[in-house]
Amino acid sequence: MNAPLPVRPAPPPGKREFKLHQFRVGNLSLRAAVWPGDKTRTPILLFNGIGGNFELLTPFVDALGDVEVITFDMPGIGGSSLPPYPYRMSTAARLAVHVLKKMGHSRADAIGISWGGALAQQFAHTAPSRCRRLVLCATMAGSPIAWPGSLAVMWKLMSPARYLQPGYMERIAGRLYGGRFRWDKQLTRDYASRIRKPSRAGYLLQLNAITGWTSALWLWRLRQPTLVLAGADDPICPPINGHLLAKLIPHSRLEMLDDGHLFMIAQPEISARLVRDFLDAEHVTSDMDSPKPWSTAMHADVG
Repeated sequence: MNAPLPVRPAPPPGKREFKLHQFRVGNLSLRAAVWPGDKTRTPILLFNGIGGNFELLTPFVDALGDVEVITFDMPGIGGSSLPPYPYRMSTAARLAVHVLKKMGHSRADAIGISWGGALAQQFAHTAPSRCRRLVLCATMAGSPIAWPGSLAVMWKLMSPARYLQPGYMERIAGRLYGGRFRWDKQLTRDYASRIRKPSRAGYLLQLNAITGWTSALWLWRLRQPTLVLAGADDPICPPINGHLLAKLIPHSRLEMLDDGHLFMIAQPEISARLVRDFLDAEHVTSDMDSPKPWSTAMHADVG
């Protein structure tokens, strides 16, 4: 049985300044952000959830400390232009390669959250030489092995209304995201204050991109050391999905957090510490390449 990841002190969190970039890739104008960091470290390429602009992730990025972080808005989301035609997850993975090269890097550690977790899997598969290590947060593998939330929850997720209608996010956040969002109204308000409204078409194109997508056929071929993070109270992506990912990806381990779908926002310091410890660890592949069953550790917000 695996030992829990070592917990070392993380760099003290603070407000990090980012640089905005707007550039063209084919017919698209993409908005990207870079938080500068230690040039001796492998940068992080961060993939957000469906409909989410990158500002939503700033608490987590702030808590990561001195590592360089690169992210971009998906087509039709945030400050990126609407594409002239639908795209698939493989297309989005190739876009990520372009963004990485535009930022002057050939390789990164990929972190994906929810919808972005599917994209992170696709990125690691499509461009394996570009991805050193992989962190999958509150995500799943796709059909036929994915275990989605209830119909009521998934129906709410099909619509961008929570991003578009004032007050709607606060009314449904607890039922949709679970965890601390069930009771902490200020957390919900802070989160909602960073929303940059997506276009309905951009949101629908993201839904279309992931419809029918699956990684189940090739997860066993991923060779990147992988950390799977899951929330114990996640209505969108029930924790069984984390267990399935950790069993199917060869060099992987699962860490369970005592929170909901957006544990990276509700518990940014704890989430960032787990990620930093994993990315900084030496000989991580051999440590993870041990017999199943896989261990899980529960991490609660004690602050």
